[in-house]
Amino acid sequence: MKRGYQESSSSSSYGPPQSKFKYNPEGDAPFLEDETTKIFARKVADHYSARTNQTLEEREASPIIHLKKLNNWIKSVLIQLYAKRGDAVLDLACGKGGDLIKWDKAKIGYYVGIDIADGSIEDCRTRYNGDADHHQRRKKFSFPARLVCGDCFEAQLDKVLAEDAPFDICSCQFAMHYSWSTEARARRALANVSALLRPGGIFIGTMPDANVIVKKLREAEGLQFGNSVYWIRFDEEFDKKKFKSSSPFGIKYKFHLEDAVDCPEWIVPFHIFKALAEEYGLELVFVKNSHVFVDEYLKKPDFVELMRRLGALGDGKEDLSTLSPDEWEVAYLYLSFVLRKRGKPDQAPANGKRDKGKMNLSKEDIVYVNEEA
Repeated sequence: MKRGYQESSSSSSYGPPQSKFKYNPEGDAPFLEDETTKIFARKVADHYSARTNQTLEEREASPIIHLKKLNNWIKSVLIQLYAKRGDAVLDLACGKGGDLIKWDKAKIGYYVGIDIADGSIEDCRTRYNGDADHHQRRKKFSFPARLVCGDCFEAQLDKVLAEDAPFDICSCQFAMHYSWSTEARARRALANVSALLRPGGIFIGTMPDANVIVKKLREAEGLQFGNSVYWIRFDEEFDKKKFKSSSPFGIKYKFHLEDAVDCPEWIVPFHIFKALAEEYGLELVFVKNSHVFVDEYLKKPDFVELMRRLGALGDGKEDLSTLSPDEWEVAYLYLSFVLRKRGKPDQAPANGKRDKGKMNLSKEDIVYVNEEA
């Protein structure tokens, strides 16, 4: 293992007893939003829309470049583990399309990306079309695509994507925690995934590790902790550093990560996430903190070579650069999860309507949905 790496024993076990508290036992009916939640969702959208695409030189100069490369490796591993040739993919909170190349390498058959930020969706369209030469390595992708601009934690996506479903695999990378501001949003997010996946379909994702964040908060002198590249700050309402198990939604903190994130986020207690997912027919396959994930999958030769190519730990030859200890600490703040939708997989291909997608997307091809959709 490279320098600065150690297995994180405190995060290697995820199996809290399932909550006996039944959230919203009346089911999906009260998926209601308040204006405060919508304002925060818009702030997050505006933050990501405002981030400009970087040139390769700008990207390499980032103070967290090795962390970004590590995160790309983790996402690539998840995709290689679970995506199959010809799969129909739903990419929730797809952002600027940073995972398009990963999906192309998996030889998927169809791609639908949705994001709340219109600026990000436009950048994703440009990247898909091969027009963004300064950060695009290839000109064309091998799969047809469709892009949707809307809040995937609020809109009822089975209506929007009725002719595109079912999907074989759904991905939500570094975004699921934005649904946890209210129970309604958390439920809508999981209801959307469940409604759009085929039986046996896979849901992969990455999000903050609540266990680690709460542990660090309680170890901190005040309500803020961090290092040279990040900080997390909780409001005064959490000055006792205790959180009610009966109120697992809406636990907000401010997260700042150099050259990446500066917006409100929400704690996601994973045992609650797991219990809620089970209500929607989604069963846990695994959950691993990023430190554990790296330790486990770097033992597999194919993924060692992938890490070398991506450069998170240098190339093992002339380039000896690697994550700084501060970047490695940020990696510890995150986990990866895989869920599977209950049911026996169909023998037939999951999606026979992929002519909905196009190989070149115009501005007019982007579908805009409102929250009531």
